[in-house]
Amino acid sequence: MTPPDRHPDAPAVLAALDADASAAAGHQFVELAAAYLAAASAGEGAVAPALGPAELAARFREPLPRGGRPLAEVLDRLAGDVVGEANRLYHPMAMGHQVSPPLPVAIWAEMLVAALNQSVAVSEMSPSGTAVEGAVVHWMAELAGFGPRAGGTLTSGGTEATFAALLAARSRAIPDVWTDGVGAEPPVLVCGEHAHYAVSRAAGEMGIGLRNVVTVPSRDHRMDAEALERTLAELDASGRAVMAVVATAGSTATGAFDDLAAVADACGRRGHWLHVDGAHGASALLSAGHRGRLRGVERAHSLAWDPHKMLLLPLAAGVVLVREERWLEAAFAQKAPYLFHAPAQHEAEEFDAAPRVWDQGIRSFQCSRRFDALKVWVALQRHGADGLGALFDHLCATAARLHARLAAHPAFEPLHAPESNILCFRWTGARDDGADDAALDALQHALRARYNRSGAGWITATVLDGRRVLRVTVMNPRTGDAHLEALLAGLDAAGRAEWAARRAAGATSTPAGAAVAPDMP
Repeated sequence: MTPPDRHPDAPAVLAALDADASAAAGHQFVELAAAYLAAASAGEGAVAPALGPAELAARFREPLPRGGRPLAEVLDRLAGDVVGEANRLYHPMAMGHQVSPPLPVAIWAEMLVAALNQSVAVSEMSPSGTAVEGAVVHWMAELAGFGPRAGGTLTSGGTEATFAALLAARSRAIPDVWTDGVGAEPPVLVCGEHAHYAVSRAAGEMGIGLRNVVTVPSRDHRMDAEALERTLAELDASGRAVMAVVATAGSTATGAFDDLAAVADACGRRGHWLHVDGAHGASALLSAGHRGRLRGVERAHSLAWDPHKMLLLPLAAGVVLVREERWLEAAFAQKAPYLFHAPAQHEAEEFDAAPRVWDQGIRSFQCSRRFDALKVWVALQRHGADGLGALFDHLCATAARLHARLAAHPAFEPLHAPESNILCFRWTGARDDGADDAALDALQHALRARYNRSGAGWITATVLDGRRVLRVTVMNPRTGDAHLEALLAGLDAAGRAEWAARRAAGATSTPAGAAVAPDMP
């Protein structure tokens, strides 16, 4: 008779656990990942799958597995249906979204993150993990110039980092918000017109409301500092309180950097909280050639930073930093004695003279928190801040060379000089054949879809100054001049093929006033 505490299948499952914990089993996963990395980085295969969402969903529409399968069969399925139909970010022709082809050392570090499975919310649940995250936060705050009382925490990405920072700003602006809410007339959020949607999302989630988000117009795709001054003066005159001003360092659309020093001047004169969304661009702090774009960030109250973008780490590795650690703690001021413990008096005295090692859960939205700081720590240990900064410069230089090629090509129109690794442009090869701006808008959308479906490359699109445009983000250090030439040749061919098809079908114009909807960045 089976003992009541043991399921009949338990011995088989326990045996499988022991077998899967072996180095031989782990090597099979490593070999699968390494084979993908080698093939993709060599430019083999399509950049993106040819199958659409419905076709891919059909492959995985199957009954729930009730019994286990041999590991070899699972690996075969992974190789064919998962790895084989994934976007190949390691391919040098992948120039789409702001998602990195991650550093190999950080990929292998992910295995340790999963194996250790430390919950970095409470130090007793993650002793070394808490220490590592504290060191990483200290390094990043030091790079930002935030001083000895700074602090922060790892997040899932820039959206959560900005949300956490604005929660801290809200707690400062409305001290009783935890008990009384935001009230009928909450303070306003001020941001540039090219701010990431994380700002408006935070306003909605915090109960501030979208009608209390004030948008400042741009000049050359950056927040207009003079318009910001006028906006803040008008808000002061009307008696409206300002919760925070959000500046952007490396915008999603163009990679542009707001003039942080000018924004900090405007905020400093009035005592307003300044948050810098540097999810994409804060990694320039490691760069010899681009760190000057962040002049003034040291005067911000808070900073969002995504190492999983320009530091080329695997998802997810975001960071929120604040100049005063207590500001972030005030944003999450709850008592949970079953988890978080105040230090004894002698410990508190020691913390005044030494870097703090503290429960990160008191300054984080998350409770169950992955040890993502390990990836950042390993990458810095392996390549150093200067090495990662050199990669940043390399990616930006590649985008600059692409800009030069676009400017010299008769069928393309670059729309701005790149400040980082992001570049927007238009294919205009049909203009001499009678295509107006509306027709060219439709062509950008169609040629991008045609080009991406071909598997030869992968780019994105957005709307800039009311016009649909093509957008490239150079994230792969393996992308070279030959790949840039192939990109332009492929896009030009796709544009001409699409225009020819439209002419043959008599569809060479777009109705006046037709909406131009942006793609997701």
